[in-house]
Amino acid sequence: MNKTLAIFSGNSNPPLAAELCATVDMPTGKARVERFSDGEIFVEIGENVRGVTCFIVQSTCSPPNRNLMELLIMIDALKRASAGSIVAVIPYFGYARQDRKVKPRTPITAKLVADLLTAAGATRVLSVDLHAGQIQGFFNIPFDHLFATPVFREPLRDAGLGGDDTVVVSPDAGGVERARAYSKLLGCSLAIIDKRRDSPNVSQVLHLIGDVRGKRAIIVDDIIDTAGTLCNAAQAVLDEGAREVYALASHGVLSGPAIDRINKSPLTKVWVTNSIPQEERQAACDRLVVCSLGPLLAEALRRIHHGDSISSLFI
Repeated sequence: MNKTLAIFSGNSNPPLAAELCATVDMPTGKARVERFSDGEIFVEIGENVRGVTCFIVQSTCSPPNRNLMELLIMIDALKRASAGSIVAVIPYFGYARQDRKVKPRTPITAKLVADLLTAAGATRVLSVDLHAGQIQGFFNIPFDHLFATPVFREPLRDAGLGGDDTVVVSPDAGGVERARAYSKLLGCSLAIIDKRRDSPNVSQVLHLIGDVRGKRAIIVDDIIDTAGTLCNAAQAVLDEGAREVYALASHGVLSGPAIDRINKSPLTKVWVTNSIPQEERQAACDRLVVCSLGPLLAEALRRIHHGDSISSLFI
């Protein structure tokens, strides 16, 4: 039988790649991705991929530079092995928060990463909940942008959230569109926090727009990094009279003091996906619930391979 599809994994998130392969009922592609003693990365593809559609599953999460270099080198190895097409599956797209010049003489690193992926030989990119949707325009190759909304639908309903006694809260003005999608999904109202960020990883809540009094609030964001914004928002929502506060984010970066802050916060539960490995963090925080992207990514890969519509996943 002629092979037409192969799924390879870098070292950033092997469990997600393994789940994805199990869902589509095929083995993970054979590839050695190792580091020499001086830190250089070496890749060797262990099977024939001539003319094959190859997917590489690799989040560019911590350590971002090493994971990005692994991805670039794997793409180059597949290109030189005459792969038919090379799809970079990047559940968490690192450097996405550097998507514009916020000050003079600063880089637009998200654009640089896009150029690197294209120059390496990627023919398509697939990612989940980009920090800024406009990053798709940095690429001159097809870009499939998935939303994690279907992944969270059942966990939210199992928790009894939705309806008139629930409110979805956007932690800043930039996340209103995302929060509105969840409020529509749950059939509930929407509130917005007016936030000022004085420096990286430091934010201040100014006031809340909307009614949260007596309701169960869900703070919806794309990324939880140090959890400072999240925990400040949770306290502000409670101060305005909310009955309970939950949180939901597509990507749990959870760096630095994040887990300690969540453990000390008034948050009842925090949902994230496994776009970034969460085993250690989940063990340290019993409020953290991890929802798998495996089935969503597997369906997207199937549709890409067969030339079917991706957008119809979200209708």
